[in-house]
Amino acid sequence: MTLSLTGTAFFALLVAVTVLAVLATLLLWARIPGPRPLRWLGRVLLIGLCQVTAICVVAVWINTSYGLYASWEDLLGRDGDTAGPVSMPGPPAQRAKFTKGDNGLRETYFHGARSSLSGQVMVWTPPQYDDPRYRKTGFPVVMLLHGVPGSPQSWLEQGKMPGSYRKLLREGTTRPFILAVPIINPGGVDTACSDIRGRKVATWLASDVPDLVRHHFRTAHGPGSWATLGISTGGFCAAKLPLQFPKVFSAGAALDPDPLNGDGGAITDQELRKRNSPIWLVRHTQANVALFMATSRQDRDSPPRYIEDFQREAVGSQVRLRTMLLDRGGHNYRTWVTLYPAAFAWLAEQLPGGPPAG
Repeated sequence: MTLSLTGTAFFALLVAVTVLAVLATLLLWARIPGPRPLRWLGRVLLIGLCQVTAICVVAVWINTSYGLYASWEDLLGRDGDTAGPVSMPGPPAQRAKFTKGDNGLRETYFHGARSSLSGQVMVWTPPQYDDPRYRKTGFPVVMLLHGVPGSPQSWLEQGKMPGSYRKLLREGTTRPFILAVPIINPGGVDTACSDIRGRKVATWLASDVPDLVRHHFRTAHGPGSWATLGISTGGFCAAKLPLQFPKVFSAGAALDPDPLNGDGGAITDQELRKRNSPIWLVRHTQANVALFMATSRQDRDSPPRYIEDFQREAVGSQVRLRTMLLDRGGHNYRTWVTLYPAAFAWLAEQLPGGPPAG
């Protein structure tokens, strides 16, 4: 079994190897046999081994945090995805092969037919998904959008997913959803989830990833059964995508979003950046969607005025907006985890289909 490049098991293995390399150096330093030049060569090799293993640990940690490479295929520059030989019939969504990962999530490295982008996608199904009572029931889908820097793995390691969501399910706070966790910056290039020249990330998220999940999992077929939930840059995306693609996403929950007017965003073209911002979109589209936006008074990276500005622009639109303002909390996962109950309870009110809560 191949260890996932971004998996906890691979990182833990590298840390263990690094510790063993240091211990081996300490134990063997004075015990290397042979003439002096040979002993010095052996010591240099031991030092080199310690350095190489330590560098690997740091490199893997940076890669997982920044989402630079989602899989071994991505790192090694191999064309295609983990689905197998490209000669297999059917579109990429059908060829993709999911493997069981950490915390019950299934993951794949997938090449999108419409965006021509490749990246990691993780999917988690609730316990009810395998309950015989619901074997013919389609489930709503919530797409979790990480921040930048970040990766899908960030939801597991810092965001405490899917454990936190599973706890909300047990408490009856929300309803059973399929959680889809795609990378929002394939290849490490941030476009604020927008289509720009040569990088159709909006198409990746609103077309390719939904096609993938619909093909491999039992999703609800009714209109409006998909939603987004994101943090930081992912929060910006979670507000933007329903406004751009209301036929795909009927709702979006934005936790501590980046500036909703696009200021300081990743797109260098000012006009393109503006037209991909939620504030511009809510003024120039007729999207009939629901949005939940939350931040805290103490968050300097996502101050309340970001949401207040959007709220003013949304007056007269078809957007159904709910806001939440915490008195305390920074721009971090500790704050975002505290917002999960409100966000997922709100999503339970918005998305049709699937089993009831409890």
